[in-house]
Amino acid sequence: MDISALILSLGAALCFTGGGVFMKLSNGFEKMAPASIALALFLGGAVVQTLAMKHAEMGVAYVFILGLEAVLAFAFGVFFFGESVSVPKMMGVALIIVGFALLHVNTSPPSP
Repeated sequence: MDISALILSLGAALCFTGGGVFMKLSNGFEKMAPASIALALFLGGAVVQTLAMKHAEMGVAYVFILGLEAVLAFAFGVFFFGESVSVPKMMGVALIIVGFALLHVNTSPPSP
């Protein structure tokens, strides 16, 4: 995965995770302002993910974005919503990060 794909992937994951934060704030889409922001962020995330996948293998980029989104969602939940942290949860986050590393072992650049 080249640097542009990495930056775009980070942007997509941030958009999707931000959308999740606003989805929670919308209280099940009862509050229209956060619901609208959530939808806009999800759409933006899809656009940025599409651009990221132009520069990387689909499987690697897609799984990387999903995994990064999961790690960010855990962190945002802890810091913004006071959600609990436990050893099993931290081990799960660590496994996701190990998965990121394994995705990049012996990868070759995408073919044109």
